[in-house]
Amino acid sequence: MDLATFLIQVLNSVQYGLLLFLVASGLTLIFGIMGIINLAHGSFYMVGAYLAFSLASLTGNLFTAIVLGLILSVPLGMLLEWALFARLYQRDHLEQVLLTYGLILVLEELRSILVGNDVHGVAVPALLGGSIRLGDTMNYPVYRLFISAVCLLLAAGMYVLIRKTRLGMVIRAGSSNREMVQSLGFDIHLLYRFVFALGVALAAFAGMIAAPVSSVYPGMGTQVLIVCFVVVVIGGIGSIWGALVAAVLVGLTDTFGKVMFPQWAGAGIYVLMAAILVWRPEGLFRRI
Repeated sequence: MDLATFLIQVLNSVQYGLLLFLVASGLTLIFGIMGIINLAHGSFYMVGAYLAFSLASLTGNLFTAIVLGLILSVPLGMLLEWALFARLYQRDHLEQVLLTYGLILVLEELRSILVGNDVHGVAVPALLGGSIRLGDTMNYPVYRLFISAVCLLLAAGMYVLIRKTRLGMVIRAGSSNREMVQSLGFDIHLLYRFVFALGVALAAFAGMIAAPVSSVYPGMGTQVLIVCFVVVVIGGIGSIWGALVAAVLVGLTDTFGKVMFPQWAGAGIYVLMAAILVWRPEGLFRRI
């Protein structure tokens, strides 16, 4: 493998890992703070991808579609938390799994009715349609670099939100002792609604910006959900920074595994998870 090929694979790994981080960070927030096992989280990624396809077809502009998709995904998250998830906080994990699995079926059926079962593509915006030359014969798409840059900006924004703001202080306190937070006068239900809507918006945004790269197809949420659970387990349940490190590790393992050991690539990330859990059963990082 020459230097240009190696660099391209590293860039692909980081871009894939950062996309996984966007989805997994919402998942670990919902699980770590609210205590909800949300199997439907991957479906929000799918919803975002289909929103990008549908809204870009209507408006002719992916950036406009992403803004409109975010405007729609936040109230969707609030509505689902109010209508469904608010009833799960005192229930056991089996009931959470059953309800969220049912939500997967509902969202998949709605997707089939509204959009159909075909595979769709989303055009890369003309502004980002170019490529950067790496070596004499290889080019790297600008849009993939744009995805990585946006994901890094969002990761920095989440750090500021959780570590440097009053709201972040309340979120961290709520993940440790929700009764104490409520006794201090904070509306824990409103806090949960905000956290859930944030998780939905992150997953939907990841689906929207990934749509031009991965295409839009039925069942795409299920595939990303499995990998994101691996990321959450490796990083440590409830840890945003663990999710970031774990997502990049998974991206590197998966990408280079497919290049160097294609026949074993499917098992690579699970071997990584097993190795880390043997070393640190609680994951790489503690809770937020």
